[in-house]
Amino acid sequence: MSPKRADLDTRARLLDAAEKTFAGKGYAAVGINEVLSGVGVPKGSFYHYFPSKDAFGEAVIQRYFESYLRDLDETLADGSRDWPGRLMAYWEGWRANQGLDDCQGRCLAVKLGAEVADLSEPMRLALKTGTGGVIDRLERAITAGVADGSLTPGVPPRVLAQSLYDLWLGASVLAKVHRSLDPMDSALLVTRHLLGA
Repeated sequence: MSPKRADLDTRARLLDAAEKTFAGKGYAAVGINEVLSGVGVPKGSFYHYFPSKDAFGEAVIQRYFESYLRDLDETLADGSRDWPGRLMAYWEGWRANQGLDDCQGRCLAVKLGAEVADLSEPMRLALKTGTGGVIDRLERAITAGVADGSLTPGVPPRVLAQSLYDLWLGASVLAKVHRSLDPMDSALLVTRHLLGA
């Protein structure tokens, strides 16, 4: 394996390990040593891959959303469903994902959003870009549903997309607080109503 390829593999392993660790513990509670030891990378090598912990956190968030948005694109491209069905498949998947591990979920936007917004401007901007990508895709799906008549929202598609995303972020936080799926079940009911699904 070439040195460049080995560097890319090590960097990817560090990002994978950090995503899992951050999803479970948050950002501030995780030391770089914990991630490094889990991957078998010596501490002195960390700065070869990332200039700082914040840059590392930013890269983790960016990589997370690249994968997340690919999955969302796949869900919304499912031509076997109408637009309300595609959107509901996304929200049902969100509920299933956030219901894992006693409602602790695996969404970095939920886990890190409030925590890092005041700690790190680069990480805040990475979260803003990633969540903006989700909302953009939801808006396009709602607009397509309006165009084919399968959706008739009483508000502009952008407003509905943003409001639904906000609803689900809040429901996910409350599910963590209550250790119950009830907030997400309520969000699912409201979402079905708003989408006419």
